[in-house]
Amino acid sequence: MSTQKTHPYVTHPKDLVQKELQGLNRFNYWLAVKITNGVGTMWCAYAFLVIDLFMLPPVIKAANIMVWVTYIAQTVLQLVLLPIIMVGQNVIQGQNESKADTDHKTLTYLATLQDEQMQELKNQTDMLIKIESIFEVIKSK
Repeated sequence: MSTQKTHPYVTHPKDLVQKELQGLNRFNYWLAVKITNGVGTMWCAYAFLVIDLFMLPPVIKAANIMVWVTYIAQTVLQLVLLPIIMVGQNVIQGQNESKADTDHKTLTYLATLQDEQMQELKNQTDMLIKIESIFEVIKSK
């Protein structure tokens, strides 16, 4: 359980995207996350680079510009850079989640503080009304 305070009008960003998945959709979501987490690592990028390097000697022997373009476009860019880009996106996403969590804590604190201030103002207004009624009674005597 979270020790974070809650507020009736402040929703955490994670709560906005929570969705209950059922049956096959739950499995598909789980599998997609596992594959994405596996492919989005630098170790996967290194493995793909090794695979890519095995394809390099035939490309060099071909001595054809179209073979080189195809090799770069289909293997280097797609196979090697994809996991590296995913790692970068994961880093950025982690930073964004940390910022969202900090913003949520700040907004919750400010909303709670505002509620307390409003209650204090209501109490002061009630006291002023009572004091005014007392002065009215004293004045009328």
